[in-house]
Amino acid sequence: MPNIGALLKQEIVRLARKESRAEVQATKKASAQHRRHIAELRRQLTTLERQLALLQRRTPDGSQTTGTKVGPQKLRFVAKGLKSQRSRLGLSAADYGKLVGVSAQSVYNWEQGNASPRPEQLTLIAAARNLSKREAQARLVQPGTRRSRKR
Repeated sequence: MPNIGALLKQEIVRLARKESRAEVQATKKASAQHRRHIAELRRQLTTLERQLALLQRRTPDGSQTTGTKVGPQKLRFVAKGLKSQRSRLGLSAADYGKLVGVSAQSVYNWEQGNASPRPEQLTLIAAARNLSKREAQARLVQPGTRRSRKR
């Protein structure tokens, strides 16, 4: 027959294990929830980092901008594009110069690639891209602008 002391000791160990398992089980559940939450936060972080990198590539200087207001976009200048735009509008260099507020010589130098327009002039050139022939002619005929006609 087993010793009563040994039986009592075994029963105490069994009960202690049962109690500790119950306490550890709650901790394991909480730990698993925390791990899931951390994994979700990491996924959100990588998504946000990708979006930030994409937005930084879209900004001209790569600097971070504050607020929701989008700054002016960076305009490119291509001499060949200016020449084709001017011919599409059917304007002479002098007329195109009047349209954007510069001399005919400046327009010629831009088209030849000897010079490039200033940022203020680039915005006017970009605005002229959206003009039709009629709109360009109408702007040149407006009061305050002289226009010589070539036939």
